[in-house]
Amino acid sequence: MTTTQLKSDAIMDLMKQHLSTNAGKELTEKIGLVYQINVAPKKLGFEEVTYIVDLKKGQVTKGKYEGGKVDATFSFKDDDFVKVATGKMNPQIAFIRGAMKIKGSLSAAQKFTPDIFPKPSKL
Repeated sequence: MTTTQLKSDAIMDLMKQHLSTNAGKELTEKIGLVYQINVAPKKLGFEEVTYIVDLKKGQVTKGKYEGGKVDATFSFKDDDFVKVATGKMNPQIAFIRGAMKIKGSLSAAQKFTPDIFPKPSKL
């Protein structure tokens, strides 16, 4: 199996750095939820890469969540994830268009906004 370099990898690396800042620490205190984000290179459900954005501990990891159950799971194509993370696509619009799939708690999912990502100037 070949590993595809996703554009999302760079955003997740920035997210890791962002969570170590004071602004990131405020996010973990405010939100306190764990999200699983599945990113597919081309088609949802195929060759997905799983990221865990842990806003309880302030960590971003690749792979399955080891701490039990995540609060909400999102599935995106790589390009759509980049658009949502950079604020170019509203998450509600992404969901309505089928560009984003959600599993788990909808109240937790509603707290997943572009605000949790570093600002585009840092991207």
